[in-house]
Amino acid sequence: MKRSVALFALLLAACSFIDKHDPTSGYSAEKLYREAKEALDGGQYDLAIKRYETLESRFPYGRYSQQGQLEIAYAYYKQSEQASAVAATERFMKLHPNHPNVDYAYYLKGLVYFNEDLGLLGKVSRQDRTERDPKAARESFDAFKELVQRFPESKYTPDALARMKYLVNALASHEVHVARYYMKRGAYVAASNRAQYALRNYPQAPAQEEALLIMIQAYDVLGMAELRNDAERVLRKNFPDSAQLKSVLSQLGR
Repeated sequence: MKRSVALFALLLAACSFIDKHDPTSGYSAEKLYREAKEALDGGQYDLAIKRYETLESRFPYGRYSQQGQLEIAYAYYKQSEQASAVAATERFMKLHPNHPNVDYAYYLKGLVYFNEDLGLLGKVSRQDRTERDPKAARESFDAFKELVQRFPESKYTPDALARMKYLVNALASHEVHVARYYMKRGAYVAASNRAQYALRNYPQAPAQEEALLIMIQAYDVLGMAELRNDAERVLRKNFPDSAQLKSVLSQLGR
């Protein structure tokens, strides 16, 4: 009995110690949210994350906690914690599919991946682009696409569309760079396949001209005259003033 009383007293003392050193002890949900939002707006992202986490742990339900679940994703994003930011947006979408601000969750997810891809580009600016993994760009495109399809009237949709256009060009360019890489190494079938992939999946991208040029060259080397002529016909139709075509045909002796 004495041991039980002593243990209980020890636990009470520990709780009292924690409470005294927790500045948010006794805060209401509204006050916790207000402090978190102020920290977020002031660029104190570490503090904002801590306050949002405390808010949800103490008050898991209600509008303050709900809004905090979305805003913590932005705090993670600003802290360059991409994985946590994406997880937070996906969790918000799953828990609150009908929330009036759920469109922002889709937009933010796309933005996280978009900037991750740009950051990677900066880090590997001297790296052969064929070695880059376009996964982040694809994930960004998919998130923006879902936003545009689900919420065409969202205020975030115009910017998402503009970013999607950039991503299409970037992804098409990646495929063409891979195709060119294969051409240099004599892997002509692989080169033509990657060029075809770019044409099929990224229509209207500027990189299509080079993709068609690669196909013309690859099919010529492989002795596939019909396919070569088809690619040339498509290129002439879509890029009638292509200076590169004249150069390629000259190299092929035509």
